Amino acid sequence: MATKPRERKPSTSAPISELQGPVGPGFSRPKHKRTVTGFGAGEIKNVEASIPEGQREAWRKYTAKGFTTKEDFEKETVRHIETTLARSLFNCDELAAYSGTSLAFRDRLVIEWNKTQQRQTFADHKRIYYLSLEFLMGRALDNAMLNVGLKDVAREGLKDLGFRIEDIITQEHDAALGNGGLGRLAACFLDSLASLNYPAWGYGLRYRYGIFKQEIVDGYQVEIPDYWLDFNPWEFPRHDITVDIQFYGYIRKYQDDDGKQVAVWEGGEIVDAVAYDVPIPGYKTATTNNLRLWSSKAASGEFDFQKFNAGEYESSVADQQRAETISAVLYPNDNLDRGKELRLKQQYFWCAASLYDIVRRFKKSKKAWSSFPEQVAIQLNDTHPTLAIVELQRILIDLEGLDWDEAWSIVTNTFGYTNHTVLPEALEKWSVPLVQHLLPRHLQIIYDINMNFLQTVERRFPNDREMLSRVSIIEESQPKMVRMAYLAIIGSHKVNGVAELHSDLIKTTIFKDFVKIYGPDKFTNVTNGITPRRWLHQANPRLSELIASKLGGHDFLTDLTLLNRLEEFVDDKDFKKEWQEIKYANKVRLAQHILDSTGVSVSPKALFDIQVKRIHEYKRQQLNILGVIHRYLTIKAMSAEERKKLAPRVSIFGGKAAPGYWMAKTIIHLINSVGKVVNADKDVGDLLKVIFLDDYNVSKAEIIVPASDISEHISTAGTEASGTSNMKFVLNGGLIIGTCDGANIEITREIDENHIFLFGNLAEDVEDLRHAHNYGSHTIDPDLAKVFEAIQSNTFGDANQFSALVSAVRDHGDYYLVSDDFNSYIKTHALVDEAYKNQDEWISKSITSVARMGFFSSDRCIQEYAESIWNIEPLPPKA
Repeated sequence: MATKPRERKPSTSAPISELQGPVGPGFSRPKHKRTVTGFGAGEIKNVEASIPEGQREAWRKYTAKGFTTKEDFEKETVRHIETTLARSLFNCDELAAYSGTSLAFRDRLVIEWNKTQQRQTFADHKRIYYLSLEFLMGRALDNAMLNVGLKDVAREGLKDLGFRIEDIITQEHDAALGNGGLGRLAACFLDSLASLNYPAWGYGLRYRYGIFKQEIVDGYQVEIPDYWLDFNPWEFPRHDITVDIQFYGYIRKYQDDDGKQVAVWEGGEIVDAVAYDVPIPGYKTATTNNLRLWSSKAASGEFDFQKFNAGEYESSVADQQRAETISAVLYPNDNLDRGKELRLKQQYFWCAASLYDIVRRFKKSKKAWSSFPEQVAIQLNDTHPTLAIVELQRILIDLEGLDWDEAWSIVTNTFGYTNHTVLPEALEKWSVPLVQHLLPRHLQIIYDINMNFLQTVERRFPNDREMLSRVSIIEESQPKMVRMAYLAIIGSHKVNGVAELHSDLIKTTIFKDFVKIYGPDKFTNVTNGITPRRWLHQANPRLSELIASKLGGHDFLTDLTLLNRLEEFVDDKDFKKEWQEIKYANKVRLAQHILDSTGVSVSPKALFDIQVKRIHEYKRQQLNILGVIHRYLTIKAMSAEERKKLAPRVSIFGGKAAPGYWMAKTIIHLINSVGKVVNADKDVGDLLKVIFLDDYNVSKAEIIVPASDISEHISTAGTEASGTSNMKFVLNGGLIIGTCDGANIEITREIDENHIFLFGNLAEDVEDLRHAHNYGSHTIDPDLAKVFEAIQSNTFGDANQFSALVSAVRDHGDYYLVSDDFNSYIKTHALVDEAYKNQDEWISKSITSVARMGFFSSDRCIQEYAESIWNIEPLPPKA
């Protein structure tokens, strides 16, 4: 007998009641219905009209208003400290002052946030939903103060209350919702979407511990939990918005009364997704968008009362603990099968909850399903959210009863996919048995998608059987694997790379068959960008003010191309002097941070050479540290007279290695071991210092980036999709040493090659060189061989600890071309040394580079996405 498919429970407990009977004075029945999650645009007018004028007047009279003056700020802050935090004048420390300040600003944001959501619902415009597994937001208070234009008000108010604003800002934990460039890009995009007034929501996971907090113990990376959620005034728990998420179980198929085949997913385990909302303010606009994060909890509740009463205390909370692990950690270590299952669980949990929310919001509009892509655009930030494609197809065919072709047309017109890698090994795959076990219905749908796609391909290319296996979503390996990137391409209407070289490479390498199938128009490029509000105005306020003084205001923060007018001042002596003083002050600040965190004293007069990013072999921190060892050996061999001519240098590293990535951890260990030897060598003194800054995050980047003289973006050509840290460094007046890779190429085109130090092989030569390493002769660069000798003679501790790193280059094919590029790298650093001696010319290069960085704004990116991929319009607030 046919049974009704299981339905998820509504995401709100509010009853939906229709208005009936008379309304007005003297009638005690409820005058209107109210819901937690609001109404569709069509219903709002009816509901508004049903609310008696007296109630509306009372509400208007007492509606909250944001502070604008110092006195009102102080009043709000003190009120929160005394009533929300239950503190007083006598026990209000810096943390309490931070909390009170944040709550005062949060209240102000919430007022605009509510109005923005109401305005967007009422306008019923198309919305963009940005799905990203990472959102590396950084600190929220400073960003909020700058975006609403009230930082000076807060500074003065806090001074009256006995606090320095700088001390208050540093009390905030970084939100541990990301790791590297992928998450920071998503955060910049949210800022730009709000600043440009686009109706947009971000969807992510609310990690309790983030990726991990990094500590360096005896030179090794040690991972510990990052307890960042102790007090988070920027999130709003929506306990009324919960979604049932199903795992495991089985599929039952039957024919309904109309003879249609129906699939029902039954049994298994249910986990609840609970929504937490974070307001995202735009710069100098009332638009405040939403970032919704999902947290996991057991559907059965906190614990099993029967088991508890029976004395089974551990198993009574097992369901809750198992459920909570889903949103506990970003990228659980997947070296074990259980880790792989948890990762896939995490991805489906977040995609399913987000899709349910998006579909629920659309259904309130009462529009036909065919108009779904006209109301909704969903962007997949890399392959992590690819299951959203399958989930939307499942919702449409299984729950909403659409036929396959109509549903698939809706799906493919809704999704866009951003690819972030050209490395085939970095393209996500999941084993078929794992997907079958965890998501049985989704595997069936994936097979159906694949079959329909392959039939289309076969019709178009009837004599190319090999192409079918190359483009199949299912890889015929042992075990069979689901290729998520292929599923993302097939299920999206646009696929974009994130730099011109990257977009060209994916079309000619990993996705070339798909270009043949779909044509080149499906593939496009949107070069990454950064938000100048955080990465210039917030991170480097003195430089921002100096630029504003020459450009007649801060308009460049919303139109970065205005920076080009700075070139008029490149020969202005006073301007250059102030520019140099600001850079020096930033270096003094970083030197103090280095002393506080590592105990090593560095000279701000030295050249600061910085590489901070995720630790990975393709990013080649190993090339950098091997170059540092070469510099150290060269200094040791110099006479006292020769040393006097050398420019002193501080080599600064930072970044985290994935917990299961042993080689990356070895690189961190080598950097710290070299630093230990070099920093204690009295012969070398200030001529060379090597620093590793632990637990690199957004807040530390805001101190590090403005202090750079040169930054290293030295990935093997053709491996870095784009990079955005290179943009941050140049925007803050630092120069680059880099390969012709990712966005370095476009930065070079904008600022011209006289203002960047390029080295190394080109992307088109990489494959030939790798082939020669493996099948021809492979000779190690003589200078690099000396570096290896120094490592192997225990100069930097036990050589056995670094043998794998040396062997990867010398004996195992040198996949990342460290030896091939070493000579070019060393010679280019000699050019850097020489150029740095002429400070007047160096500052001119610095100013010119900043002046030409107008293209690399995330505002420009978002406008390109909006026009060429999402087809959405801004919705400015009424004046």
